[in-house]
Amino acid sequence: MSIIKLHDKYFKKYISQEKINNSIQDLVDQVYKDHKNETPLFIGILNGSFMFMADFVRQYKGNCEVSFVKLASYQGTNSTGNIKQLVGINENLEGRTVVILEDIIDTGNTLEELYKIFNTKKLKHLRIATLFFKPDVFKKDLPINYIGIPIPDKFIVGYGLDYDGLGRNLPSIYQLTKSPSMKNIVLFGPPGAGKGTQAELLKSKYGLIHISTGDVFRYNIKNNTQLGKLAKSYMDDGNLVPDEVTIHMLEEKVNETPNAKGFIFDGFPRTTSQAEALDKFLLDKGETISGMVALEVPEDELVHRILERGKTSGRPDDQNEPKIRHRFNEYHAKTEILKDFYLIQHKYYGINGVGTIEEITERLCNVIDKL
Repeated sequence: MSIIKLHDKYFKKYISQEKINNSIQDLVDQVYKDHKNETPLFIGILNGSFMFMADFVRQYKGNCEVSFVKLASYQGTNSTGNIKQLVGINENLEGRTVVILEDIIDTGNTLEELYKIFNTKKLKHLRIATLFFKPDVFKKDLPINYIGIPIPDKFIVGYGLDYDGLGRNLPSIYQLTKSPSMKNIVLFGPPGAGKGTQAELLKSKYGLIHISTGDVFRYNIKNNTQLGKLAKSYMDDGNLVPDEVTIHMLEEKVNETPNAKGFIFDGFPRTTSQAEALDKFLLDKGETISGMVALEVPEDELVHRILERGKTSGRPDDQNEPKIRHRFNEYHAKTEILKDFYLIQHKYYGINGVGTIEEITERLCNVIDKL
């Protein structure tokens, strides 16, 4: 998911799970190098550090012990600056090496409280390791021994961090962002489902820009561009056009209307990689896909529709039933998996695509009005 909503605020994907894992491994290697000849006590700061703590300890190669302390300073998206100790340390720590594992250090108020707590414990060493660090707002003259990922002073959630209780279970980090201003619809369905007809009706009703992959391809083919020549060779054989060609065409089309209220994507994305590329492209603009609305029609009905269309369309691939069936095989093998991609994001809406144009439009609008 590129943009998510938690309570009343929106967050965009900021730091990937892979980058987090790599940073943790670097921290583990540094700590192990310094303490491989002893048994350090790792102390996690609840609630936020539980995921960091678990992954850190799993990757640590040496002997270690684990404990926790719970402190609180956040309310909503702001640090109150007032630290209250909720759960203390009961172990005898005299002569021990303690490594504090923090999920994030910003102003340093929590860190200051930690130093006050542990300065009375007669430790051998006190070390501080933090996964995330906000250097722009760090106000304390206190040492931080191991730093994972420095970040700007913007509120983040995920990987143990929350916004009013939500978001801790996200495997990646998301950053607070503005509310998306566009309504972006993926109009989905197999060949012959009527996407183009419905898109034309919907764009008028909602003031959206209709981007048809077919229209974009035909424009390039008509103008004999290099991309057009390549696209035509695939389309004539009933195959899908390669992702990199399609993505490049569509991005250029979107950029032509930067002030649009939103877009109806008709025939795009067709593969998971295209959907991921579209998410990234929109995320860079602070936008996201509002929903995939799919027209669901039985295959035999679709074959009949396409053969009828072929009588007037002039398209070779609309006049040959074996090629039409091959297009459906391509659809099921490569494109239908997009249903799962958007289901995971809670953005998939299946619509009965059999009926009059007016009936189908009404069903579509009932969903789009709620997005």
